[in-house]
Amino acid sequence: MKKALYPGTFDPITLGHIDIISRAVHLFDEVTIAIATSETKTPLFPLEERIRQIELIFQGNKNIRTIGFTGLVVDLAKKEGVNILLRGLRAVSDFEYEFQLANMNRAMSPDLESVFLTPKAKFSFLSSTLVREIASMGGKLSSFVDPIVEEALRKRFQD
Repeated sequence: MKKALYPGTFDPITLGHIDIISRAVHLFDEVTIAIATSETKTPLFPLEERIRQIELIFQGNKNIRTIGFTGLVVDLAKKEGVNILLRGLRAVSDFEYEFQLANMNRAMSPDLESVFLTPKAKFSFLSSTLVREIASMGGKLSSFVDPIVEEALRKRFQD
């Protein structure tokens, strides 16, 4: 069984992330979305809420799991028995960082392979940071996030 781990903060998950996950399930038997608590970032949504949003989005797809984690992704991969990390590349600017990260992960865990997928061109500019900024200013979100996330963002910024 080929299993892949897709780590990230997903704060919030965008249509670009969803596109990558939806295509990854055609390549792997199981995709585990691993949501990081992120010690360096202050997330808009708590970990439990990000997990719930993603579970609702992929509800009914038994090939997708969602978990939260703290610590090194190489440790999580070992714990989960996964040797494939799924990473998304939006633009050439992402490549340098992702290449460095893949090599660092491989140095810590030689059997861990990184697989890179690109989103559809219409999602290549999307980032969670931009989505949060648009939401904070009351902008239209339906082209960038799932309706579940759109509703959560609206509620968050109305309070």
